[in-house]
Amino acid sequence: MSSPTCSATSSWPGGPGRRASSRDDPRHRLQRLPQHCSPSPRPPARQAELVKPQEWVRAEDVRLVVIFEGRDAAGKGGTIKRVAEHLNPRVARIAALPKPTERKRTQWYFQRYVEHLPAAGEIVLFDRSWYNRAGVEHVMGFCTKEEYQLFLRQCPIFERMLVEDGILLRKYWFSVSDAEQQERFRRRLEDPLRRWKLSPMDLKDEMLIHTDISEAPWYVVESDDKRRVRLNMIAHLLGTLPCHDVPPPVLELPHRPPSTGYERPPRDLQTYVPDHAASL
Repeated sequence: MSSPTCSATSSWPGGPGRRASSRDDPRHRLQRLPQHCSPSPRPPARQAELVKPQEWVRAEDVRLVVIFEGRDAAGKGGTIKRVAEHLNPRVARIAALPKPTERKRTQWYFQRYVEHLPAAGEIVLFDRSWYNRAGVEHVMGFCTKEEYQLFLRQCPIFERMLVEDGILLRKYWFSVSDAEQQERFRRRLEDPLRRWKLSPMDLKDEMLIHTDISEAPWYVVESDDKRRVRLNMIAHLLGTLPCHDVPPPVLELPHRPPSTGYERPPRDLQTYVPDHAASL
């Protein structure tokens, strides 16, 4: 008997069991998430449901990897923030690797990412991932043509190894229209709090065609509407995980012990943070 999924809405196109035909046009194999999300009208309610698979991951020693890739200004960062917001940082963490050191540049390319893969009972959310080689590095000329072609050949093999070893791998590609992307770039340029997000780097479709494999398919999320993209992505992720309810431990608040005569020291003997909020 197959395991139940985390959500009743598990009939998404291109679920984890789907197998693509070699006769299909590779561009048509990419699974696009619906642009509607009816199961939960309020984002906090859907976000809270992520606690259930988190407890399942911890109880069953599951290893879960979720990759967030896509066009610049497509809403990846905001979605990652919503996914991780209510999760236990001891179970779930975000992996956003900086520019590699000279030493790491001499390693096998995938080696720098292997050390960030989850152990049993952990979730890793990759904010960009090994697909930097086919995106950032390829577009900006940070890798050679030979290194890029080698990546396209090795990546499917690498991901099949992860899946065969028992890692649950989910890959999401955030797509945004040219007009909406341009508007988001404009807002970032004008807003000093968002300007750090500006980047001339954008990914190409060739990478998706070569790495959309049946063991680890890409799920395309239309992200012109940021609220919908977060709801749709979270709902889809919940629907693809074969988790079950994990009964929470029974906790009781102990009685407060009787006073032992402790008294707080006078305020003038300590340095307090000024009450700036009172002046607002």
